[in-house]
Amino acid sequence: MTKCFVISAIAFVTFTVTASTMIQGQSTPKEALTTMHAAGPFDVKITPQDDNSGDPLLNRMTLEKQYHGDLVATGTGQMLTAGAEVKGSGAYVAIERVTGILKGRSGSFVLQHTGTMAQDAPPQLTIVVVPDSGTGQLKGLTGKMTIMIATDGKHSYDFEFTLSAQ
Repeated sequence: MTKCFVISAIAFVTFTVTASTMIQGQSTPKEALTTMHAAGPFDVKITPQDDNSGDPLLNRMTLEKQYHGDLVATGTGQMLTAGAEVKGSGAYVAIERVTGILKGRSGSFVLQHTGTMAQDAPPQLTIVVVPDSGTGQLKGLTGKMTIMIATDGKHSYDFEFTLSAQ
């Protein structure tokens, strides 16, 4: 009877330790994520580049941006554009590295732009953070940005982003 009790006790302890280890491995708390918004104006300088394509509807440009507001940063990038024979229609793609301070956190990240414009229709624009491009205190950054252009030509942004709590 004593041997049976000891064996049962050892089996119980072994089971408990094994189960506890398995549960701890499965229930490791993930880092808390916080979704935030940043907004403000920005200045942009677009410089056409001579790519010798011979096609006046295809163009390559460099981007230089200065972000203000919740994002105090510089942005540099490259943009490819395609015009159309119909005025107001076209498309663009761009890659932009943003370096600075986002709501008190410093680092850099990359934005991917995709835009389509059609005559007499609202433009379709998608700007997203390239996965795993965040550096420094912006490591793990995800999000999407919306750009607004006022009738006077001034640019502003609204950036919805998620960043792990540090």
